[in-house]
Amino acid sequence: MLRQEHSAKGTILVAEDEAAVRESLAELLRDEAYQVTAVADGTAAINALDTSEFDLVLSDVRMPGADGLAVLRHTREVAPQTLVLLMTAHATVDSAIEALRRGAQDYLLKPIMLEDVLHKIDYLLQHRQLAWENQMLRSMADRKWDFESLVGRSAAMREVMNLVRRVAPTPSTVLITGESGAGKEIVARAIHHFSELRDRIFLPVNCGAIPETLLESQLFGHMRGAFTGAISNQEGLFQRARGGTIFLDEIGDLPMNLQVKLLRVIETKEVLPVGASAPVKVDIRVIAATNRELRREVEDGRFRDDLYYRLNVFGIEVPPLRERREDIPLLVEHFIRLHNRELKKNCNGADSATLKVLMSLPWKGNVRELDNVIEHAMILAEGDWITVRDLPRALQQEVGFPTPVGDDLRNALRAYEKAHIHAVLAKCNQDKKAAAERLGVSLSSLYRKIEELEIRVADGDGPA
Repeated sequence: MLRQEHSAKGTILVAEDEAAVRESLAELLRDEAYQVTAVADGTAAINALDTSEFDLVLSDVRMPGADGLAVLRHTREVAPQTLVLLMTAHATVDSAIEALRRGAQDYLLKPIMLEDVLHKIDYLLQHRQLAWENQMLRSMADRKWDFESLVGRSAAMREVMNLVRRVAPTPSTVLITGESGAGKEIVARAIHHFSELRDRIFLPVNCGAIPETLLESQLFGHMRGAFTGAISNQEGLFQRARGGTIFLDEIGDLPMNLQVKLLRVIETKEVLPVGASAPVKVDIRVIAATNRELRREVEDGRFRDDLYYRLNVFGIEVPPLRERREDIPLLVEHFIRLHNRELKKNCNGADSATLKVLMSLPWKGNVRELDNVIEHAMILAEGDWITVRDLPRALQQEVGFPTPVGDDLRNALRAYEKAHIHAVLAKCNQDKKAAAERLGVSLSSLYRKIEELEIRVADGDGPA
């Protein structure tokens, strides 16, 4: 933990790559009785956030290493209650507006007027709780599209939706399980949205992202003087949720000593801040999620059985994307609508060949991976429709789509033959007999071509 001297007003992290600006800001804020840590790039800012607690982060948008948006993302993960104020030039004002949508409290245009800096920081810290809650609610309003992702034609997703609607009106604790990227937070947001708490805060906390040295204080709060750098009393996230929903993602990463404290919160609706002698009442709903087998974690002694049963009052398992492929066209349509707004594009959709490719992929990263692939494709797309050529090169190679082969006719024919066979296999759901009939060749000839052209077969029967 970085040592910080006591201060009357609060702690501020300044991230600015221009030395003169950084030193001027640090001197100004120290003169105003703030405790300041000043760093020259975004990577150093992220490291500081992992080792110390700050009331506010003042960061430039464009910096070497991690930029200001990366610092904002990390702050939201490891210290959700810390305020973020960004500095940006006119040329990057769109980035600052995007940052407000992602959870920043405000931004300043460069060149910086020192009086404006002091005014905004003083205002934000004096109205810290209100500013933070307003930003959380504004972020929730901006993300209402999340619930569209829950829509699906597959039987598996209809079952998830049915469970969400049944448990949402109750105060019960919910445990959501599923692979990484499958959409567990979307399900949690949907539960909150359909509950009586929909107009209150939904507060996501990634238990695996917050360093263990900071996690207890972040969750439960601390009293002044409880540890080095605790310059004032600070509410924890359970208090800041204020009658809303707290979503504990990656709950399987919670250290054993904090599992005891979490169990107390669920059982008594009370938290004990670090250094406090008396508990504080909280009124929140707890939803937890994990990609681990918690029952096995309990059997191996890494997770408390009493906490497991308290969390798993009502369980929802989110299916991986490969088990609900019929939902892929809907998700593609949804992500295109989303990224049209964010990227200022007017994409109509993905063409039929691209949809066939997307339907055939294994999607180890689940819905999150599909989202990233669509965003990548839309950035590259030059026309109104996404084509296979717009997909990431690694995916094109995985499905055998031909890459540039130069002018040699033999190589070009080989590449297109490989792509055509792969596409027919995908259309036949990897059924080689059906594919051979469609191709007009014998089954043995198809096997020979698969081996000769080194075609990857999704079910694993073909060459790796």
